[in-house]
Amino acid sequence: MDAVMADRLQFAFTVMFHYLFPIGTMGLAPFVAYYTWKAAHTDDADAARAARFWTKIFSINFAAGVVTGIPMEFQFGTNWAEFSRTSGSVIGQPLAMEGVFAFFLESIFLGVLLYGSRDRRPSPFVAWSAIFVCLGSWLSAYFVVAANAWMQHPVGYALGRNGKIELQSIGVLLLSTWAWWQFAHVLTGALVAGAFIVAGCGAYYLLAKREEALARRFVRAGTIAGFIFAAIAAFPTGDGNANDVTAYQPVKLAAMEGLFKSTNGAPLAIIGMPDTVTGTLVDPIYVPGFLSYLAYGNTNAGVKGLSAYAREEWPPVELTYYAYHVMVGLGTIFGAIGGIALAALLLRRLYTARWILWLLMLLMPFPYIANEAGWMVTEVGRQPWIVYGIMRTAHAGSPSVNSGEVVFTAIGFAGMYFLLGVLFILLVLREIGLGPSQATDA
Repeated sequence: MDAVMADRLQFAFTVMFHYLFPIGTMGLAPFVAYYTWKAAHTDDADAARAARFWTKIFSINFAAGVVTGIPMEFQFGTNWAEFSRTSGSVIGQPLAMEGVFAFFLESIFLGVLLYGSRDRRPSPFVAWSAIFVCLGSWLSAYFVVAANAWMQHPVGYALGRNGKIELQSIGVLLLSTWAWWQFAHVLTGALVAGAFIVAGCGAYYLLAKREEALARRFVRAGTIAGFIFAAIAAFPTGDGNANDVTAYQPVKLAAMEGLFKSTNGAPLAIIGMPDTVTGTLVDPIYVPGFLSYLAYGNTNAGVKGLSAYAREEWPPVELTYYAYHVMVGLGTIFGAIGGIALAALLLRRLYTARWILWLLMLLMPFPYIANEAGWMVTEVGRQPWIVYGIMRTAHAGSPSVNSGEVVFTAIGFAGMYFLLGVLFILLVLREIGLGPSQATDA
């Protein structure tokens, strides 16, 4: 294994493990804010208990996210020195803004929220703190996504004589359409996860015949939000993100869809197995003309296949294709289950329909899988570029770091992250086991 491949595998492992926790904070933050605000401005004792409960779950996610996020920052210097030397003046700006503006906002007001949530009825200032925690978690994500969006579609830069990439406009970088659509899709994916966590916990309590008053509120709120955000994740956010891929990364689009030959009236592959040796999709099920329609708004439009590009420009086709179809397939399932649960809610049968409650409870891990698959499509589909069209990943590593050193540290990360993951699960399960009414003070 060469050093660059080892660097890629280590970064992929650490970033995918880390990303599990921002999904939780972004997704649960609006529920924390809602229940805290309601508790502060009404005499709703159940809302106060719900606010304390979800604040604790949120805080565990936040702490784990901070711990797992630190090593990624160091990897830019240790494993990706050439990338940092060439584009550090650009990529460092949004990442620095994330730390100075968003992370401090979120962490400071989370301290206020934790302290104030001990009261039976939080004060209005604590309620505003919950709002700022939510905004901080979303703003933090935006700055990180903006940095990644620049790597996907570089804007607002100039190439210097020394080979370095120089930032010309931070406004252009932060306000690019790619950043906006990618962030919107990332945020809605996290909100789907948060909604089904809330609904799933409520379903668990109803099945266990515990906390029934709060459980009904959790199931109702999670079901409504889950259905709405599952729909938004498909359109307009998923569609807008896909339009950018079509316009600026057409080879990624071909890999996502397993399209090997340029085709007028290109079909959409529902399932199939890409074979890069023969250049075919094995055992496909197609929707005729639908890919052309989604890409260009015309069922007869031509869509370039992978064969239109040199092999060295192809991303890893199988991984990109399967990750994309996992994301889309799970998103469809979320919408379907959310729709079934919402229909049962409107018919006043949801709280007693045990099979739907079981579905909601068992569904909780799957939005995480869908979110991770989406990031795999984004990052793997960008290859062989680390900065699209400007710098190849093969040229971005650290010349003085060998593969053995990277593998050794990756094993260390794996061991530490395993322990951290077990601790995280135990702490969350402990809070769920105690329940909103019996949870210990924060």
